[in-house]
Amino acid sequence: MSAIVVIVVVLLMAAAGLVLFRVVRGPDLLDRVVGIEALLSIMIGTLGTEAAVNRHATTLPILLALSAMGFVGSVSLVRFVAEEEA
Repeated sequence: MSAIVVIVVVLLMAAAGLVLFRVVRGPDLLDRVVGIEALLSIMIGTLGTEAAVNRHATTLPILLALSAMGFVGSVSLVRFVAEEEA
């Protein structure tokens, strides 16, 4: 079990590093926002992994709040970009 956890953590860290590179070097605002949303998804995956490894559900409200923040952020960004283009 611990080898699988180590592999998952390494993959999540590698993904976070690549996403941070995209956020820093993104050519425009939308690339940066997509990178930040991907980073939020990686955070959710990390918390879900921690909850699965420790076999508890105390992080479930945090996961739900982060998911809601990601959804609201995506919708508000689309509205913002749609208003600028119109």
